Amino acid sequence: MIVRRSALVDRSAEHLFDLIEAAEHYPQFLPWCTGATIVSRDDELVSADLRVRWAGKTFEMRTRNPKRRPEYMAIHLEHGPFRRFEGEWRLGALGTDACKVAFTLDYEFDSAWVTRAAGPVFDRMANSMVDAFVQRALASSAPEPRTLTDER
Repeated sequence: MIVRRSALVDRSAEHLFDLIEAAEHYPQFLPWCTGATIVSRDDELVSADLRVRWAGKTFEMRTRNPKRRPEYMAIHLEHGPFRRFEGEWRLGALGTDACKVAFTLDYEFDSAWVTRAAGPVFDRMANSMVDAFVQRALASSAPEPRTLTDER
């Protein structure tokens, strides 16, 4: 499954990037994320363990994400219930206080049974990622919140 979402946001690329990169805060605003721990972080890479819960089921995964603040962060699965899980966040400044954010995720569960059982819910979760980060950005900075536009 491939998910592609983008939005124009009335916040800086730096601000939005910092929210995306700070996985330890995901449980505060992503309802399906019940835990997140940073394994390692430096200027070029962040690695995190995430605990995901949906429909009464919980799984854990670790991602290792090369980054280039504030323009780019890749998503690479180290372990978890996926055969494939690769993605990226791209951010482009549109002046000092606005940006375009684009999210792509290409994933496949490691079993057909999990795909049938969890696929539809995970699809909704993946499709809501950009909206969740945009809403978090709008709620967490000083300027009057407003979304410029949302591409679907």
